[in-house]
Amino acid sequence: MAQRTAEIKRKTAETEIFLSLDLDGDGAGGMDSGIGFLNHMLELFKVHSGINLSVVCHGDTEVDAHHSAEDIAIVLGEAFREALGTRKGIERFADCVVPMDETAALVAVDLSGRGYLSYDCPELSDGKCGDFDTELVEEFLRAFCYRAGVNAYVKMLKGGNRHHQAEAVFKGLARCMKKAAAVTSSRMPSSKGVLE
Repeated sequence: MAQRTAEIKRKTAETEIFLSLDLDGDGAGGMDSGIGFLNHMLELFKVHSGINLSVVCHGDTEVDAHHSAEDIAIVLGEAFREALGTRKGIERFADCVVPMDETAALVAVDLSGRGYLSYDCPELSDGKCGDFDTELVEEFLRAFCYRAGVNAYVKMLKGGNRHHQAEAVFKGLARCMKKAAAVTSSRMPSSKGVLE
């Protein structure tokens, strides 16, 4: 099987990012986003997806975390799109419910090549986890989905502690991406014969 890897560099007036991933890894890599809480979420994503992922971001965090979080998601999405290639043979669909203490999140994905996010996590629309604005969870997911070509449905089934809610979302996304990106056949998983 061809290697499903990507390395992406992105530099703007707001951020400078280097990201590498290997879809068929074992969860190795390190996070240096410049944002402690986002490092934690990316680490969860890496571990629970089994994807090798390394992220280094130098951003204007003296403003806030918005630019860094969104741009990291853009680069992560671009890396997934590149590593998935034609998407031939992938499972394509996945869903799961992830509990985290008193909370639970439902996540479902379709690696259709067409980006879309349906997001229903009202308690994450404001508030903070440390210095991280929890509304950035939605911004991160939207940027990731549109750049990766992922149709995602994310719903908080049971609210509670915001940290736990965000963890449930990122773990759920990780589990779904692992399953949906798995190569399980030699066919294109589309009646159209192409995913785009």
